[in-house]
Parts: sequence; structure tokens; C-alpha cells
Amino acid sequence: METGSPMPAGADTHPFERSHSIVIAAQPEAVFDYVTNPRTWPQWIASSHELVCDDRPMRYGDTFHEYWSTRSGPVELDWLVIACNQPRLWNGLTGTEFTGPIIVEYRCDDVPGGVKFTRTLRNPARPKPPTPDMLARIDAEAEAALAAIKRNVEAM
Repeated sequence: METGSPMPAGADTHPFERSHSIVIAAQPEAVFDYVTNPRTWPQWIASSHELVCDDRPMRYGDTFHEYWSTRSGPVELDWLVIACNQPRLWNGLTGTEFTGPIIVEYRCDDVPGGVKFTRTLRNPARPKPPTPDMLARIDAEAEAALAAIKRNVEAM
């Protein structure tokens, strides 16, 4: 379910990309509105604990604040929605010193039986390459998150 496609590397950075997809038996609007409402993130993202934002889907130009956890400890993230084409495409931008900029893309494509939801994580200027252990954790967490999205949206 994951794909890794390296992006061109800068002199001191290690660009990184990882995508995961799942088919959800729902309308694109239901999937899109669920995943683009950050208040739902703690329901399906293990590292997301609290969001400071309105309880609604975020649209282009919206900002919000996330309390996130890593193996190293708590992290606070300020997000900016940099693309939103409801109900097909959404991009949020954040970052940390230890990861560099982070772009998360949500895409909803019609397929037989529902919607193919794809979540792509990009680090275009990551200071260090991810380790094989990090990649395994990213993939495992993504699989669990997609299964939770599917379960939650299909139960709506």
C-alpha cells in the first residue's frame, strides 16, 4: 500500500515522500470533509492528541494548531492549508526543526465501490534521511490510520 518516490535532494537535505491509500465505501464529500477536519485527527492519527481550531473542514488559507507526540516527546505544530479543491485535493503545510517542512496531501478519487483515499506525506528538505525503523513505523501507523478512517466514515 505504500509507495516511496524520492524527490531531488538538496545539498544538505534528504527529500522524502510516502503515500498510502485505501478504498472507502462512501461519497467523496464525506471522506474529504472527515479527513480535512483536524478535530477528527485524534480519532485516527495515533500521534495527534489535541487540535486548536474550529470543528469543521479546513479550507485554503485556514490555520490551526496541533499538539503531537513523537518518540522524543511532545511537539506543537502550526498548520497552514496551502491547497483545497473540495472534495478532491487538500494540502496542509507544517514543519519542525528535526523534520524540516512537512506537506500532507489528501486526495479522493472515484473508484468502483467508493472513493480511493490517498494520504501522502512529503518532507522536501528533511535534515536527515529516515531510518528503516522510521519507515516501518510510518507505514504501520498509516495502515492503522487508514483503517480507522474507513471504519469511521463508513459508519457515518
